[in-house]
Amino acid sequence: MELFEQITASVSSFLWGWPMIILLLGTHIFLTIRLKFPQRKIFTAIRLSFKKDPDSEGDVSQFGALATSLAATIGTGNIIGVATAVAFGGPGAVFWCWLTGVFGIATKYAEGLLAIKYRVKTSSGEMLGGPMYALERGLKQKWLGILFCIFTAMAAFGIGSTVQANSIALLMQETYGVSEHITGIVVALGIALVIFFGVKGIARVCMTLVPLMAILYIGGCIYILILNHAYLGEAFKLIISSAFTPHAAGGGFLGTSVMLAARYGIARGLFSNESGLGSAPIVAAAAQTRNPVRQALVSSTGTFWDTVIICALTGLVLVTSVLAFPDIDYTQGGALTKAAFGKIPYVDTSILAIGILTFAFSTILGWGYYSGKAIEYLGGKKLLRVYRVIWISSIYFGSTMNLQAVWNIADSVNALMAVPNLISLIFLSGVAVKETQKYLWENRLEDTADPEDL
Repeated sequence: MELFEQITASVSSFLWGWPMIILLLGTHIFLTIRLKFPQRKIFTAIRLSFKKDPDSEGDVSQFGALATSLAATIGTGNIIGVATAVAFGGPGAVFWCWLTGVFGIATKYAEGLLAIKYRVKTSSGEMLGGPMYALERGLKQKWLGILFCIFTAMAAFGIGSTVQANSIALLMQETYGVSEHITGIVVALGIALVIFFGVKGIARVCMTLVPLMAILYIGGCIYILILNHAYLGEAFKLIISSAFTPHAAGGGFLGTSVMLAARYGIARGLFSNESGLGSAPIVAAAAQTRNPVRQALVSSTGTFWDTVIICALTGLVLVTSVLAFPDIDYTQGGALTKAAFGKIPYVDTSILAIGILTFAFSTILGWGYYSGKAIEYLGGKKLLRVYRVIWISSIYFGSTMNLQAVWNIADSVNALMAVPNLISLIFLSGVAVKETQKYLWENRLEDTADPEDL
C-alpha cells in the first residue's frame, strides 16, 4: 500500500508540476491578451451576477449557476491549500497565487461563453453544456468530449466525494467527538436529498450556503488582520519581495527560492479556482441568460471571488500570523491555519471548522452536478441512476478510509480533465473573440442572441 501511495504521489506531482503550470497559466495569459483583457469589466460582471434574465432560456438564474460553481470551487484548497503554499513556497507564493487568479478570470470567462454558445436543449427543455459539447459541436471532436467526461466522472469519486467526506468526518471527530460512521451516513443522506431535486435544488441550497460561508470566512479573516494590523505593511513587503528574490530561513518561514514560491503559488492558485479545468462551464450552461457574453462575465467572477479575494485574504492572514508568532511550527499547512484562526476570542477555531464543513459539503454538491452531466453525456439517464447510487455510497466509505492514495489519484485525474478543455479553449478562442467583440466591446450586453447563433 505504501508503494502504491508513493507511485500515485509521483504521478500527481508530475501532472501538477511545471508542464501543467505552463499549460494552464499559458492559456490564461493567451486568452487575456486575445480577448483584450476582459478583467477590465469585473465590476460590470459582479453587477450582472445579481441580475436575472427570467425570459431567457435556461434552468437556473445566472446567480444560481454562479453559486453552484462557487460551491464546488471554494473549498479546502482556499484554506489548507494556500497554507501549504506559504509553508513550502514562502510568503512570495501568495503573490503568485493571486496573480494566477487575475489571469485566470479570462479563462473562466471563455469557458462560460463557450458553454452557452454550444449548449443543447433536451426534449424535456433542460439545458446541457460544457467542454464536451464545445468539443463535439465546435471542434467536431466528440472523442475528446468523451475523454473529458470519463475524467470528470472519475474525479468526482476523489475530489468530489470521498476526500471531502473524509475532511468532514475528521473535523467532526476531532472537534466534536462524532463517530466518522455517523458523519458519513448523515452527509450521504443530505447530499442524496439535495441531488434528488436536480440542478434547481442544488442551486437553491448553494445560493444560501455559498454567501453564508463566504461571509463568515471573510469576516474571520478580516478580524485576524485587524488583530495583526501592526504586521500588515511588513507582510505586503515580504510577499512582493519574496516573489522575485530568494528568501532565507528565519522569522518563522522556511528558506525558499523564487522558483519554489512561483511553483507552489501558481499550482495552488490554479487548483483552487479551477479556471481551465472545465468543471464550472457545465453548470454555466444551465443559466438563464440572453447572450453568451453575459453569462461569461458572471462566470468570470467565480475566479475573482475564489482567488483574487478569498485566497489573497487567507495568504495575508497566514503571513501576518507567522510574523506575529514566529516561534510556532508552521511547516505544516493545517497547523499554520489552525494557529492563525485560534487567535479569534470566544469563537476560536469554530469559524475554521464551520468553513471547512460547509466548503466540503458544498464541493460535494457541485461535483454531484458536474459528474451527473458527464455521465448523462456518456450513457443517458439509465447510466446516471446507477452511477449516482455508487457515487453517493462512496461518500460514506470516504468518511471512514485513509485516503492519501485517493487524493493523489483525484489530483491526477483532475489535471487530465484540463487537457481536452484547454484544447477547446485554445482552438475555439476565435469564436470567443467574435462574441466578445459583438456583445462586450460594442456595448450590446442587453441584446438577445439570435437562436440560430447558439
